[in-house]
Amino acid sequence: MTLEVKHVTSGYVKEVPILMDVNMVAREGRLTGIIGPNGAGKSTLLKTIYGYLHPSQGDVFHDGQSIKGLKPDQMLGQGIAHLIQGHSVFPAMTVEENLELGGWIIKHDRKSLDRALDEVFQHYPVLKNKRKMAAGALSGGEQRTLEIARLTMTHPRAILIDEPSVGLMPKLVDTVYEEIVHLKELGYTILMVDQKVHKCLDVVDYIYVLRLGQNSHHGPKTEFVDSIEDIIKEWI
Repeated sequence: MTLEVKHVTSGYVKEVPILMDVNMVAREGRLTGIIGPNGAGKSTLLKTIYGYLHPSQGDVFHDGQSIKGLKPDQMLGQGIAHLIQGHSVFPAMTVEENLELGGWIIKHDRKSLDRALDEVFQHYPVLKNKRKMAAGALSGGEQRTLEIARLTMTHPRAILIDEPSVGLMPKLVDTVYEEIVHLKELGYTILMVDQKVHKCLDVVDYIYVLRLGQNSHHGPKTEFVDSIEDIIKEWI
């Protein structure tokens, strides 16, 4: 399953586009990264894919089918999940209740919901041990692990991840990236935005660089090993 953005122009006000003629492909089972300076349009691209914003030009495809015009609450049913930037756990609810919210499209099928919970707890034993604990009592890294685990409750085929390391202490960033690599190993198609360029390069298979709302560079991460410092200098 692939996600494909074709010639997309999008923004928050029609007269002021943030993205201009952007093209991108996130291929099945791969971790694709989007990097670029602040204001390049990285998060705007994810919001456009997930239906928070609608492109004024171009189209977005999932597995060859256009998803342009769908609303965010329809995306999970299309097999696409989204980890938003910043914390999104409900602190007063338990870990288990937070996970159940990730399975809201199967909430009327208790057997399927319980099966999904069992699978999550199998993959994330730290959450199983704290399933009845209020999510707000978890550490910052554990909360981010909960957010990532919640994405898998309905077995989406594609996952969008926006700035997974934002707000975390440096020592927790490695843990979060390990969880993202784990998602890739499970076969998910992942499209990730992050400001931590070198950490991103460590784990991705393919990179897109946005600058001023347009495609700047793209290619397998091996092509960026010797050139990334020069690309970053272009942003300054």
